[in-house]
Amino acid sequence: MAREAASGELPRMVLVVGVAGSGKSTVGRLLAERLGWAYQDADAFHSEANRARMAAGQALTDGDRGPWLAAIGEWMDRLIAAGRQAVVTCSALKREYRDELLAGRPGVLLVYLHGSRELLRSRLDARDGHFFPADLLDSQLAVLQEPEPDEHPLVVEIDQPPEAAVAAVLSLMPGELAVGAPPAGPDTDRAAPDGAPASPSLTGASWRLVRGNQSAVVVQLGGALRDYAVNGRRLLDGFSAGSAVTGGRGQLLVPWPNRVGDGRYRFDGRSLQLPLSEVEKGNAIHGLLRWVLWQPLVRTEDSVILGTTLCPQPGYPFLLDVRVQYRLGPDGLSTAVHATNTGTGPAPYGAGQHPYLTVGTELVDSAVLTVPARYLLRTDNRGLPIGREPVDGTPYDFRTARPIGDLRLDTAFTGLDRAPDGRATVRLAHPSGQRGVDLWLGEGTRCVQLYTGDTLPEPERRRGVAVEAMSCPPDAFHSGTDLTVLQPGATHVLRWGLSPWGYA
Repeated sequence: MAREAASGELPRMVLVVGVAGSGKSTVGRLLAERLGWAYQDADAFHSEANRARMAAGQALTDGDRGPWLAAIGEWMDRLIAAGRQAVVTCSALKREYRDELLAGRPGVLLVYLHGSRELLRSRLDARDGHFFPADLLDSQLAVLQEPEPDEHPLVVEIDQPPEAAVAAVLSLMPGELAVGAPPAGPDTDRAAPDGAPASPSLTGASWRLVRGNQSAVVVQLGGALRDYAVNGRRLLDGFSAGSAVTGGRGQLLVPWPNRVGDGRYRFDGRSLQLPLSEVEKGNAIHGLLRWVLWQPLVRTEDSVILGTTLCPQPGYPFLLDVRVQYRLGPDGLSTAVHATNTGTGPAPYGAGQHPYLTVGTELVDSAVLTVPARYLLRTDNRGLPIGREPVDGTPYDFRTARPIGDLRLDTAFTGLDRAPDGRATVRLAHPSGQRGVDLWLGEGTRCVQLYTGDTLPEPERRRGVAVEAMSCPPDAFHSGTDLTVLQPGATHVLRWGLSPWGYA
């Protein structure tokens, strides 16, 4: 069984597994290069007889694989004994194969590359000169036993460039990720005239991501998403270069989203008091990392990973390692927020993010909104929930698309209706119906808050709709509703993204 590396330490070795066509060799080699470690592909340990069988379209049996797995294990033992760190790639389709490679070898990290059959087949069809024929893919998928939670796998999707897959592995890997990785330098949004000093930024460094007709800008302060555009059309009511963040635009909300009434809660037998950051209402709002400078960990042309440590402090005496990855893909922008409890005791946790969507209308009134939610949370004058009720028969029922009109939204919705892929989608469409943007709510999201900005300063009111993906509702630290309790070593993941349409 896989063993997790000790907290704060890089693993001794990384075992990258997956079926043929998942890109094991490419990802493994790039990962080893980034880390400065040794690399070996398990194909090198196949006997000539095994290679001949596969080339002839014959699937290997357990008897064929036995000596092969033993040879790989011997190689791993030699490097571990020599104190060398390494990356090794191997199909390891069955649990028993992985157990053989991992048993008795603590500190070996398991990475599983996952992809659809269609994508795997297309990759195999495009390969030329490899001894493994594409027609054997189905036999591999029939044998495959995907890694289970007790194997502690890092699961990485392959529907992205190899460099981005490596970046995802590095973002999830325990230990100091900067080791062996090239510096993720910042981009500048505006160049200073020759000889002139650069203007100080109010949000720290920034990173511009580009893929095809898409672009995004992420800033160091709070790890916030500043801008996202397609074909030059802005889909976020963000903030400009050199400006301060207002209204929580694009900010990451960790370790709780929204509000904690009076900043007071009880956890694990203790009474705790958070700083009141929404003083006029007597609440603690939007977490503790909004005004922290996040550090770049990994950067590619179309993705960036930032990270920070949330240290124990008054009101939140817990230790978290927090990382966020932004990635531009063929379908839009995806965001993944990982938080790992690196302390010695359980920690209460929630997360959210606060982008404001726009479809180019002067005000949001004419924009057409769809929210696939069956319930809303009624709140008091401090923004704290006082009850849940169905949206049926209320002005807040947006299950069928309709214009926002003059409705003031600062409302949390629950009971999300999800598609078969597990995602719920909030849609904001232009009044013409010809274009718009979908904000999908994936893993770790349990509710969504919508806000039309009516309490913002006058120039900013109702210019965009904040659609806040949340892992728990407002005041969850006090109520306990959908609150995540992170045990030592455990990780919570929050995934959401933007999918534009009609902008080609």
